[in-house]
Amino acid sequence: MKLYPRQRHRVLQIVTKLVIPFVLLFALYVQFHGDYGPGGGFQAGVIFASAFILHGLIFGLQRTRQVITPTALRILMAIGVLIYLGTGIVSMFLGGNLLDYGVLAHDPKHGQHWGIFAVELGVGVTVTAVMISLFYGFASRR
Repeated sequence: MKLYPRQRHRVLQIVTKLVIPFVLLFALYVQFHGDYGPGGGFQAGVIFASAFILHGLIFGLQRTRQVITPTALRILMAIGVLIYLGTGIVSMFLGGNLLDYGVLAHDPKHGQHWGIFAVELGVGVTVTAVMISLFYGFASRR
């Protein structure tokens, strides 16, 4: 396995280890506050994936594939889509239309909040997995 100069650079590795938790924390902030302000599932998913992409650039693709495997990414893609779809189906079973969130709680306002949260969570999980998979695809030598 050939190591590139940035993968032997100790300062970059230490700074990356310090930065990644803050990037992940910011992604969670964007995810959970997306219904109140700018942000949401797509933005949070891209930010979350950027932490893993940074890890791959600094520590190498092989180490990042050990952290999150391609199989786990495929499972996460499916889980994200199922969360999105499941929210719509649950709202239909409760007497509303597809993705009509008002029926998800005792109060339509609370139902809207929980429905948007669930849909944005599904989008975030899916976008994260897809972005990391794209990085794996473009970064591999195959």
